[in-house]
Amino acid sequence: METVLGFDFGLKRIGVAVGNTLLKQAQPLAVIRAATNDEKFATIAELMQQWKPALCVVGLPLHPDGAEHEMTARCRRFANQLHGRFDVATVLVDERYSSAVISHQRGDTIDDQAAAIILQQYFDGISQ
Repeated sequence: METVLGFDFGLKRIGVAVGNTLLKQAQPLAVIRAATNDEKFATIAELMQQWKPALCVVGLPLHPDGAEHEMTARCRRFANQLHGRFDVATVLVDERYSSAVISHQRGDTIDDQAAAIILQQYFDGISQ
């Protein structure tokens, strides 16, 4: 059994979810709100130390037709930084519509729930 952290990257907030390879059930964990990149990664470092994940899953935003855009590149860079800073394997998962699905259910901050959907998509994909 290995722990997996999921991330919904945003410029203002980063949603985080947690799950493991035994149960394959994602749960919302935290929303990181930090003013600077250093503050964001300091908070992520605390989560990495606490949960010791074997893998990080990062949502990859795309246009509905699958085309990449500015945030796609930023998310790829974020995933590369996770891998480089924490020496943990990182996987990108298509996150189209993950935030939209949650926002229809809740009107408040949804980043951790979106991270859970992204992580659950990963688990569902490896279960097949």
